[in-house]
Amino acid sequence: MKYVLIGAGSRGTIYGSWAHQHNIEIAAIAEIRPDRLEFAAKEWNVPSERCFTDPDDLFALGKIADAAIIATMDQDHFGHVMKALDCGYDILLEKPISPNPKECIAIEKKANALGKKITVCHVLRYTNFFSKLREILRSGELGKIVAIKHAENIGNFHMAHSFVRGNWRNDQLSSPIIMQKSCHDLDILLWLTDSHCTRVAAFGSLSYFKEENAPAGSSDRCCNCAAADSCRFNAYSAYGPILGQWPADVVCLEQTPEALDRALKTGPYGRCVYRCDNNVCDHMSMILEFENGITATFSLHAQSTNIHRDIHIMCEDGEIWADDAKREIIISRFIGSEAEDVVTRTIKVQTNDSGHGGGDSGIMEDFTASLTSNCAESRSSISRSVESHLMACAIEKARLTGKVIELNAFRKSLT
Repeated sequence: MKYVLIGAGSRGTIYGSWAHQHNIEIAAIAEIRPDRLEFAAKEWNVPSERCFTDPDDLFALGKIADAAIIATMDQDHFGHVMKALDCGYDILLEKPISPNPKECIAIEKKANALGKKITVCHVLRYTNFFSKLREILRSGELGKIVAIKHAENIGNFHMAHSFVRGNWRNDQLSSPIIMQKSCHDLDILLWLTDSHCTRVAAFGSLSYFKEENAPAGSSDRCCNCAAADSCRFNAYSAYGPILGQWPADVVCLEQTPEALDRALKTGPYGRCVYRCDNNVCDHMSMILEFENGITATFSLHAQSTNIHRDIHIMCEDGEIWADDAKREIIISRFIGSEAEDVVTRTIKVQTNDSGHGGGDSGIMEDFTASLTSNCAESRSSISRSVESHLMACAIEKARLTGKVIELNAFRKSLT
């Protein structure tokens, strides 16, 4: 089996490395950064004549592999996917499908018309943690779901790295944060409720990562900042101790103190977090209503120490508390009076060492298997994934307008 890879950044490298480790040939690579392209080609033994800095040169070859992995920047997805479909590729597509809801729908229509498979990288569906949670809910042991409280705790450092200094800091360059970071969460809520979303309301803003909150005496880069030693966002103390690991490996290709110093003096990750060109929210609160009557609240925020998701699910006969960082699910049946003892059951979910709690390897296994069988659509097929993206767009509209957005009306407005 052979894959081509368009986009050899952090996510693309994860998928390409999995393929290489499982004896799947990387037939060609397109990556706009020459150093990343050279590194990936060497890692996976891709000949120079099959390495391109312009994806169009790769697509000009026609179909030369069984499938394409597309892991480029958000706003480039539409053009790359449409050209890959024209070549005849099935596609593994890094989320989001596109920041533009009309483009999401157009991709879905074209893939279905051509009979091509697109698996969207909603990796949480492939984790043992969320799979176990869904299994418990579908067993009916606690009755039907009534309401859900879900939170994505981005983590203060992760927010600074990815959404203040990093690629997804500005919605004009990538996507609103509800789309880029949390289409995952909207997708999981759809999966757990086994329903469609009908209405959304949302509130949120960029509150903290702004110049008005910069320490006195600080400057625009950590390398020449008088306040660096006392600032928790000092890039040198953030990345230096974790060379060789994510996210230091995003900052510079060569993982040495010297290379890191050069990158922080000139690149985006050495900038003051209070003086970047970021505009995406650092906190949002949302209310969601589903077709089957379930209501949910969802909070997305940077103001947390740890990176994790926690969820509280209230059912007819009991409730569930779950935390994906602890890999822990606690189940409790309701009691009839205060005289009774509350009985809980705790499940410790096992997982592997791959990223996203095993989701990275899980989606690669599923995608690869789908290419060699006539099985039904994948767990995160394009048709199953579009709704979460339309929800994200509707939520952003609700936040900006202060209105409750009806999903059916929103979808109709796109045609």
